[in-house]
Amino acid sequence: MGLRRSLYKTPAQLRSMVEPGLITAAALDAVREILAPGVTTGEVDAVASAVIVERGAESNFQLVRGYRHTTCISVNDQVVHGIPGDRVLEAGDIVSIDAGAQFRGWNGDSAITVVVPGGDPAVAASRTRLSDVTEGSLWAGIAALASADRVGEIGDAVQGYIERAAAEDGGEYGILRDYVGHGIGRRMHEGPTVFNYRVDDLGPQVRPGLCLAIEPMVTSGSDATFVEDDDWTVTTVDGSDGAHWEHSVAVHEGGIWVLTAADGGAAGLAPWGVTPTPIV
Repeated sequence: MGLRRSLYKTPAQLRSMVEPGLITAAALDAVREILAPGVTTGEVDAVASAVIVERGAESNFQLVRGYRHTTCISVNDQVVHGIPGDRVLEAGDIVSIDAGAQFRGWNGDSAITVVVPGGDPAVAASRTRLSDVTEGSLWAGIAALASADRVGEIGDAVQGYIERAAAEDGGEYGILRDYVGHGIGRRMHEGPTVFNYRVDDLGPQVRPGLCLAIEPMVTSGSDATFVEDDDWTVTTVDGSDGAHWEHSVAVHEGGIWVLTAADGGAAGLAPWGVTPTPIV
């Protein structure tokens, strides 16, 4: 019974997940608007913080022991967990912003990747493609969740999408293996583990009440990474670029709903023939 309670929410609990998801989405919408050459990552973090506080929530990132920022901001060869500060963004940088909000004891978690306008057109195009592939793999995973029997089917869909993109591009994409998605609810990080690649053990059943944060982390080269001296920032060994996209998604009696998308994921799921259904 303990396992079931931890993995599957009641309908009332699912309804409580909606607002923190929307607050998280609003924070990321706000930072997307200010990303430009000359802006510091600390300024981006402050914008996200202001939105979350104004909506009556708190940053769940700041509830993680040893972390005092609202977001993680990772630039170029940094893939995830970058610390905001005085780094000045430059034209053409690829920037991943991960944020989360806790509202009345419930959590949202989401991430976007944006290429700062300007810079070398070829570099910008390559980085935009990396971001698009990563985001596409996220929606492939979410679409798979809509009809999946087991959680592990998400990783198969994510990896399959990335493999097809690599074959189409005639290049290489790396999927981080040591960093994965997770369940979400009363805590930002709960069970089960959501792999972004194929695994033999497909894990728990997908059924109403399941809430997952699906978050592919992809590089334009090798998947090998190291943690920088700040003990947080995850950076590629070969210097290739990284991208990170994430949404929190709920499974309910009527279907699925992307909690951290204002439209519930309608636009992202449309190409997959999946229509999200609001939580009522």
